[in-house]
Amino acid sequence: MLYAVVDIETTGGFASGNGITEISILVHDGSKVVDSFETLINPEQDIPFYIESLTGISNDMVSSAPLFADVAPRIYELLHDKVFVAHNVNFDFSFVRYQLAQCGFSLVSKKLCTVRMSRKIIPGHASYSLGKLCQALGIPLNHRHRAGGDAAATALLLSLLLQNDTENLISQSLHKASKEQVLPPNLPKSSIDALPSNPGVYYFKDNKGKIIYIGKAVNIKKRVCSHFSGNSIKKQRQEFLKNIHTIDFTICGTELMALILEAAEIQKHWPENNRALKRFEQKYALYSFEDQKGYMRLGIDKYKKNTNALFTFNSILAGQSMLRGMITEHELCEKLCFIQKNRSSCTAVDSGNCHGACQGLEHPYSYNTRVKAAVAHLKSTLPSFALIDTGRNEDEQSCLWVEEGKFYGMGYISFHTDIADMESMRSCIVPYPSNDYILNMVLDYAEMNPDKKIMSFKEA
Repeated sequence: MLYAVVDIETTGGFASGNGITEISILVHDGSKVVDSFETLINPEQDIPFYIESLTGISNDMVSSAPLFADVAPRIYELLHDKVFVAHNVNFDFSFVRYQLAQCGFSLVSKKLCTVRMSRKIIPGHASYSLGKLCQALGIPLNHRHRAGGDAAATALLLSLLLQNDTENLISQSLHKASKEQVLPPNLPKSSIDALPSNPGVYYFKDNKGKIIYIGKAVNIKKRVCSHFSGNSIKKQRQEFLKNIHTIDFTICGTELMALILEAAEIQKHWPENNRALKRFEQKYALYSFEDQKGYMRLGIDKYKKNTNALFTFNSILAGQSMLRGMITEHELCEKLCFIQKNRSSCTAVDSGNCHGACQGLEHPYSYNTRVKAAVAHLKSTLPSFALIDTGRNEDEQSCLWVEEGKFYGMGYISFHTDIADMESMRSCIVPYPSNDYILNMVLDYAEMNPDKKIMSFKEA
């Protein structure tokens, strides 16, 4: 088996927006280097100052160098029938594959990452960066951050790995069914092997344990592995994969529970790579308070966490529409409900819908009675029920609880619990933050699965 040990220097961190400034390819037969190719490359774009400071490669140095297209046939010839080897292989491979594709060559190669293999074959080192690993192993590393020097050190590292691979791990990683070739460089394969095939939520974490992404899945293992398929050249994906060091997960009974947990966890942690659910935050709410004259006031205001909101809305128009309906049906005052905001008397007085509370003509007790009736009627129209579904194992069922039109929470109940005892069921529920996005998911599921719906004692 022949290996092509590759190292490149580039103008930046992602293939679609940056160019290669230098490439070194060392053909390795399993024991020694048998062929080599190295050249500077004109990237046809400026080299940033910090890149020049790191590599020592300047715009002047590459101005007369060949374009990648000029050397693409030679590069493809060296790579296409060999195992592509690099330290953090997906980075180098994404650049070379992209540049070759621009020149009409389709590179399909097995890949071997010396970061991943070093972690498995020679474990226990504090760092697996090329510089620190070579220092720890006594491998000479000359001309650091130049393609030739880094490739030569990587070739020596490959020789050492092959010599110490007593469990045949390299050969196993190159097998078609192996995940080693596509996994991020810092993620152990054991993390993938430990993943279940159940519904649930998974957490990608960086080297400090910080959550950088939260996702949900019907099959956790299958969904996690799908993140690592393909060879995306986008900067965000390259950085994302590089920062994944560990994976945690929480098994859920159903996909719906996984969706709810995902939404709650994203809103709790706001990982940098999760953005989609921000639009589902509640924005407005219906509130009630008593003013200095003793009148109960209803009004729509911006939603504030940990406040006693009567109902929540995603738009102020939806809130005002509901409030206008309450005003009409229960003959409330538009001014006391902040619908009419000018200083004149309530326009509903003349029509008889307002009894004059805004002018002090109606006693607070009489007016407040109708306000309380309006609020009670609103609550009575809001659904309260439980959804009973499959649990995480054969000994339990899952339960989602909706109370007075709000998603209250979810949990798991033993098959030995009497599901007719609503209060006992409620005690098994863990409260979760709710919003219209979560509530609508639960209501839609209940409508499609009426056989799983149990009305609460308030509606039974």
